[in-house]
Amino acid sequence: METRNKRPYLLIGVAVYLLIPLIYLLLADFPERTVLKNAISFLTLGAYFLMLGQFYLTRINKVTLQGNKFSSVIKKHKIIGYIFIPILILHPFLIVVPRFFESGVDPSDALKTILTTYTSSGLIVGMVAMILMICLGITSMFRAKLRLPYRTWRITHGILSILFVITATWHAIDLGRHTDIVLSIYMILLAATGIFFLLKLYIMNPQNKGGRK
Repeated sequence: METRNKRPYLLIGVAVYLLIPLIYLLLADFPERTVLKNAISFLTLGAYFLMLGQFYLTRINKVTLQGNKFSSVIKKHKIIGYIFIPILILHPFLIVVPRFFESGVDPSDALKTILTTYTSSGLIVGMVAMILMICLGITSMFRAKLRLPYRTWRITHGILSILFVITATWHAIDLGRHTDIVLSIYMILLAATGIFFLLKLYIMNPQNKGGRK
């Protein structure tokens, strides 16, 4: 019976956070680009949607927990975090990879431009998102060594997550080559839904703040 319960919810999560965006990216009418550039864009957007899917694998989504051991859900949550964080950290470097196979701007110059351009709000927000993501990764991996009370760490983790999701979504919509109006709305809806339920857990139900994640 437990197996019957766990499959539908996990499949729904995969469909909502990966399959639907991927199918749309494949079928939508975007300007033609090289296979390499498309692969990098799809990889980055896939990591972004995996990040949004993290909301699905926490205590805020009671439906997911039905028929699933919470320790197993959190294990998946951590594994997915270890997958998408490195991809998004490498994102600025991946962008310039195609420059190695094209004439024109040198890859190192292109990377320098990305990292030192402060006139674009999208780039600035992207840098903020990068810093927040690194903080999330460090505080998660070294939680025990930080010796923070669990409640303090959990609230800090939640605040960092909300700020990261907001800035990452802003960056993706502002500068993403594949984020048209349809995909942008979909991204905002997923991000807003996750943030709403997280706030509901932390603020509207304060008695849950002390519980384990």
